[in-house]
Amino acid sequence: MILQKHLPYDVMTPRALPGITPLGDDPWFLADDAYAAQMTERLRLMSTRRDEVIATDNPSADSVAKMMAAVLDHLPPGFARSGDQVTCPDGRTVTINQADPFGSLGQILQNDICLMEKRGDEHVLTGAVLCFPASWRLKEKIGQPLTHIHIPVKSYTDDLARRVQRLFDGVRSGNPIWRFNALWYEDPSLFQPRSVKEPRPVTEVGKTPYLRSERQVIWRLPDSDAALFTIHTFMLAREDVPVVAEGV
Repeated sequence: MILQKHLPYDVMTPRALPGITPLGDDPWFLADDAYAAQMTERLRLMSTRRDEVIATDNPSADSVAKMMAAVLDHLPPGFARSGDQVTCPDGRTVTINQADPFGSLGQILQNDICLMEKRGDEHVLTGAVLCFPASWRLKEKIGQPLTHIHIPVKSYTDDLARRVQRLFDGVRSGNPIWRFNALWYEDPSLFQPRSVKEPRPVTEVGKTPYLRSERQVIWRLPDSDAALFTIHTFMLAREDVPVVAEGV
């Protein structure tokens, strides 16, 4: 099990969907107390199950280049960059491979990173490193628009889908927005892919042993319609959640 002991936000504060607020001066990425353990798991998954955790659908070279530059320019404290090498908080040095952008970023950050490019009227998932899926499969979502990606989420109505698309259209470069979710899980595994045909069993609020929460940040790439959707996954034992409230 890889568990954190704390959340950097109050998960019990209710927010109306989609629950988006400006990120402000908060860091775009975090490196928390589970960094070393999560990175060990990420490296294992990228080595043994790469085709399940990394996928692309013809992302534009311009978007990929801007993604790499933006991410590496916003590494949080604890990282050191020199040219094409990044020294990580666990002491590893990663050499950036421009031919493998998602694999390179997946070796550096705890975050899963999804590149969303505007194709027609919607943003489409054109590339991702997704080592810690929360009950979805990258293979089923790559190349699909936002509306398709959220099909299994019951609360994701047509109206909400339009609102989320407007958020992606409206987010401005240098001014990211963020939200969090909170779901109770029986299994603390971080790698939990599930097909849309096999939804996660419903769990009992407040009595299930683990709380899984994602810090999700959306940011626009400079001079581009493309956006990044980054996901930092927290997994806490129920006893470490400050207050267990009905409805979370």
